[in-house]
Amino acid sequence: MSVDSDGTEDAGWEIDPEDEQGAAVLAALSRQLKAWREAAGMRVADFGMAIQYGEDLVRKVESGKRIPRPEYLERADEVLHAGGKIAAMKKDMEQVRYPKNVRDLAKLEAKAVEMNTYNNHNIHGLLQTPEYTRALFRTWRPIYTADDTERMLAARMGRQSIFDRSPAPTLSFVQEAVTLSRPIGGTMVLRRQLEHLLEVAHLPNVELQVMPTDLSDHAGMGGLIEVLKFQDGSAVGRSDGAFHGRPVSDPKQLRILELRYGIIRAQALTPGKSLAFIEELLGET
Repeated sequence: MSVDSDGTEDAGWEIDPEDEQGAAVLAALSRQLKAWREAAGMRVADFGMAIQYGEDLVRKVESGKRIPRPEYLERADEVLHAGGKIAAMKKDMEQVRYPKNVRDLAKLEAKAVEMNTYNNHNIHGLLQTPEYTRALFRTWRPIYTADDTERMLAARMGRQSIFDRSPAPTLSFVQEAVTLSRPIGGTMVLRRQLEHLLEVAHLPNVELQVMPTDLSDHAGMGGLIEVLKFQDGSAVGRSDGAFHGRPVSDPKQLRILELRYGIIRAQALTPGKSLAFIEELLGET
């Protein structure tokens, strides 16, 4: 957790100025926090001292400029004797804290009954361990702050609740073999990541396949492909190598993505051989 210049804990995360929906939710909750404090007859400085956050950070939270951390809301609830009403705001804050594009993706994934994805650059976010994700974010340029890194990490891990859904969606992943050997974060992080892949691959609703590096005829050279299908028969997809990388929902465009993905799955190792490949790679790492 980051610390303010006066030695107190940082109250939370900055809101994305382009996230109008998130800003509106934060503004409403910030007004409620301020109202609770004023109703208790506490000055900002005294309140900040009581919850162990700096006065400047409390003002930022109450003015809607800072997304409060869960600990901030828990302490505020206790100090202001709110009986759990302030702590209950954590669910809304957990949504706002995630970047808008991640929230939008998470909403689609939460509704999907089937997801097909090919990944040629990194291990898919739904398959990543926290350690791998954190190390991956540290490779991005320009360098992200520790605060932004933790925010994005929390968002990515939050999306993995898809594995806990009931009924479970059908999930198909095809990973380029090189993504499984690149030591992001070092050997131990990679080993744990490979172990995690084996665990996920054994879930009854998951099929994980590996695309061999030595394949000469490869339908995935256009880059990432992802297709999500929904209960009502609609779908949305995107690909780095088609339609300028934009999400598409037109049936004619989706057929192109599904065609490419179908060929990719046929060219990749079978799920059984893919597991054996990962197990062998783990033994060599």
